[in-house]
Amino acid sequence: MRRSFLIPAAASILAVVLAVTPVLAEEEKAASYRETELGLYVSAAEAHTLMQDNQRAVLIDVRDPVEIKFTGFAEGTDIHVPWVLADISHFDEESGSWPMVKNTDFDAQIKAKLVALGVAKDDPVIVMCRSGSTRSAPAADVIHRMGYSEVYSVTDGFEGGKLKDGDSEGVRAVNGWRNSGLPWSYSIDADVAWTPENAEQAE
Repeated sequence: MRRSFLIPAAASILAVVLAVTPVLAEEEKAASYRETELGLYVSAAEAHTLMQDNQRAVLIDVRDPVEIKFTGFAEGTDIHVPWVLADISHFDEESGSWPMVKNTDFDAQIKAKLVALGVAKDDPVIVMCRSGSTRSAPAADVIHRMGYSEVYSVTDGFEGGKLKDGDSEGVRAVNGWRNSGLPWSYSIDADVAWTPENAEQAE
């Protein structure tokens, strides 16, 4: 059964949503990290086709939980472990917002999820972030180093690229899972959604 992923306190929602914004802005400024050690890439549309053609294929989302809450979730996602997380315990006066920090337990959490699902070392593993820029590729490398031999980075991510002109210039409405007519929802499978509690259980 699909249920909405909710954060109980409204103040916490606002704080964390605002916290997600800086890291996404930093993605825009950062040098693209699209290259992976394996050199395996798929578009969102190709990822969906691969999942339809191979029932062993696994889709992993590495975005921040609140980012997912407000932009949506790809149906068929098997694993959700964030690469970075909003740190609402500190406020960065220089940037004027909350920092995003690396999920230091990413390796252990992703490994536990892969093992729990019985993912074989040669099964297709597809890693997706927002735009395929700074999170899916390094996460794919981590998974590859665990011995998985067919790990793909989704080059256009969940939200895709920005419109270059027009009234909606700058809006992410080009390609990506959400803009390619692929199945997605704001409802998140409770068995897949990452929380600090289930992350601790997985370690």
